[in-house]
Amino acid sequence: MNNFLKVKTAEEVLRMIESFEPLGSEKVDLYSAVGRILAEVITAPESVPHFDRSVMDGFAVRARDTFGASESQPALLQVGGEVRMGEASSLAVEPGNAIAIPTGGMLPAGADAVVMVEHTGRLDDETIEVMKPVAPGENVLMAGEDIRSEDLMFSAGKLLRPQDIGALAALGIDFVSVYRKPRVAILSTGDEIVPVPTSPLPPGKIRDINSFTLSAQVSEVGAITGTVELVGDDLDSLVDACRRALDHHDVILISGGSSVGVRDLTVSILDFLPQAQLLVHGVAVRPGKPTILAKSGKKILWGLPGHPISAMTICRTFVLPCLYSLQGLKEKSDWNDLGTGQAVLTRKLPSVHGRTDYVPVVLSKSTEGLAATPIFGKSAMIGVLTKSDGYVIVPQHVEGLDAGSAVRVHFFHSNFGR
Repeated sequence: MNNFLKVKTAEEVLRMIESFEPLGSEKVDLYSAVGRILAEVITAPESVPHFDRSVMDGFAVRARDTFGASESQPALLQVGGEVRMGEASSLAVEPGNAIAIPTGGMLPAGADAVVMVEHTGRLDDETIEVMKPVAPGENVLMAGEDIRSEDLMFSAGKLLRPQDIGALAALGIDFVSVYRKPRVAILSTGDEIVPVPTSPLPPGKIRDINSFTLSAQVSEVGAITGTVELVGDDLDSLVDACRRALDHHDVILISGGSSVGVRDLTVSILDFLPQAQLLVHGVAVRPGKPTILAKSGKKILWGLPGHPISAMTICRTFVLPCLYSLQGLKEKSDWNDLGTGQAVLTRKLPSVHGRTDYVPVVLSKSTEGLAATPIFGKSAMIGVLTKSDGYVIVPQHVEGLDAGSAVRVHFFHSNFGR
């Protein structure tokens, strides 16, 4: 394989990710569907509600019979019965009559409004006084007023939220077709990496961090972490691990081994994988310039930097959108909306022209909303990660941002601020 550099901008990488085809689909029940992405178009098979119903406890009336009613001059109506909850009503409202009705009860024929019970008073068992008029349609939900039969509900690529699940349930749809969750293998490389329980820690060794942070990030977007393996800086071992992972995973994440130079093992692996294609060999960003994106057939391979901040930032910026794209979520605006917020910079943020910078920030509350304070540290410093709530992006052709600038913060945790 020709391993010449294919350095791309961040925008070029994201456009490439948008073009990735979604994985196959599967049917899931509604209890399992929240957070999943639809693989089908859904139209309403029926109307909601399918009958005229009350949205208040009170009395079903003809609105015209209440016009002019007030506390000093109430309208007097004869009570002609009661609608029972969950039962079809055969009652009808005649002129000058009212029928008692509970919230959700079926509106009887002849009625076009409901007077709230608190705006009425009982004179006797057969007569009420109405002390406030109602307009036609008030306190009622007509058949199809919420959802009409054949309405387009959701297009393919829709991320299902709890309220969407409720709408599907209301329509009697208990199973939906969604795109399959990607299975991700995580290979943490380096002769210096040892398992977390290692104690005492030998000189020159460090505990594995990236397997845990990357797995946590992957799970937040609905993907499934499969194999997690520590692999030394040995090409044969890396090739064997990748070949095994290709059989049962859709995406392989290799942290470490992607730096340009003699230890550029991730690119070398591609020579031994079937239908391998190098798409990106370096991204004009900091941190994370040595990022690699490749394909082996339809399987996707990411080479991430080994330093924790770099690996986590590149995963948040590129890998998570990739996993969304494989699940059918294509729009970059959707990726952003799932974990960003507006904030104001508390201090000047310098940058180098010609490179996109991702700068960790800590968030705090201010009179204007969220305030973002940049924090600086070398990319190997895990302590910086623990202080960071997310990062801000300084675009490629911008020489820094001034204090007081409005910025979009990309949260490291998708539920931050919710």
